[in-house]
Amino acid sequence: MALVSVRDYEKRAHEIIPRNALDYYRSGAGDELSLHLNRTGFDRLRIRPRMLQGGSTRDLSCTVFGQRFSMPIAISPTAMQRMAHPDGEVANAKAAATRQVLFTLSTISTSSIEQVAEATPNAPKWFQLYIYRDRQLTEELVRRAERAGFRAIVLTVDAPLFGLRRADMRNKFSLPPHLSMANFVGKAASIRSQGGSGINEYIAEQLDPTLSWDDVKWLLGFTKLPVIVKGILTREDAIIAADLGVQGIFVSNHGARQLDSVPASIEALPEIVAAVGGRVEIFLDGGITQGTDVFKALAFGARMVFFGRPALWGLAVNGQAGVEHVLDILRNELDLTMALAGCKTLADITKEYVVHENHYSKL
Repeated sequence: MALVSVRDYEKRAHEIIPRNALDYYRSGAGDELSLHLNRTGFDRLRIRPRMLQGGSTRDLSCTVFGQRFSMPIAISPTAMQRMAHPDGEVANAKAAATRQVLFTLSTISTSSIEQVAEATPNAPKWFQLYIYRDRQLTEELVRRAERAGFRAIVLTVDAPLFGLRRADMRNKFSLPPHLSMANFVGKAASIRSQGGSGINEYIAEQLDPTLSWDDVKWLLGFTKLPVIVKGILTREDAIIAADLGVQGIFVSNHGARQLDSVPASIEALPEIVAAVGGRVEIFLDGGITQGTDVFKALAFGARMVFFGRPALWGLAVNGQAGVEHVLDILRNELDLTMALAGCKTLADITKEYVVHENHYSKL
């Protein structure tokens, strides 16, 4: 079967990835209500296309923090990618570089900061950061990212503890023994089950559960890189973050892997854009599987849209080439959506182009 959509890659990847890793990648928290909402949130939105707008080509390029990208689609941080393919994060980063899009490296990666930097020396990359109990260790991660040429720090703020991930509990999830936590060789414990989910046990032992806004101030105080807070779902928290001086906000529910019953990222996006969209850059991840999803998020005010799982599916199926193809699919779908909706540039994609399905039930 030809692979022509992200869904096709997802189905194929599910046949390839070992169960321990697959359940880790694909599962959500609790009963997975929010995981379902991440998808249906987009499904409940309708595009209002405009006809006869003229123009035969579209410009999908965008600029973020002074850097120009080929399209407003980027790769989110996802952990332990070498469980999906031997080349892991390096292949994913290389794919992003060839398509001139942004790649974000996870703290909990199976390829190190330096390995990814060496493989993609001139490509823009961001580094996702967890706050460890050991602040010196945390600061050193940031310094390593700075030295390696990463362009921003993405601070995950929704994970002082990891969510209730039942699949990992059932599987007694552990990182396969031939892999390691590449950023912590000789420093932090690896991920091995002590009877439950190894990842939850690791996080409970290593990360600081007292994470607070003071930690955001601390990070802003010593790094010169732009700081983006990831995991914001309310206008109240968005305002606090903007007032502290962060440069970006990631509207995200952590792939629906933290607290179940929270809104889909796309549902939370409008209130955050309304609250602080003029002050900081707004990004979104969660539930992106096709170009129409990207269009809807842009219409609601996101500057750039990120995805994590689709890149893992591409990686599992065909390494770097698989991720490149997934990016090509999403680009082509966004381009076609813009053409059929009557938008020639990203600036043309405004909130008038997308409404909730209830709009039509009121007519």
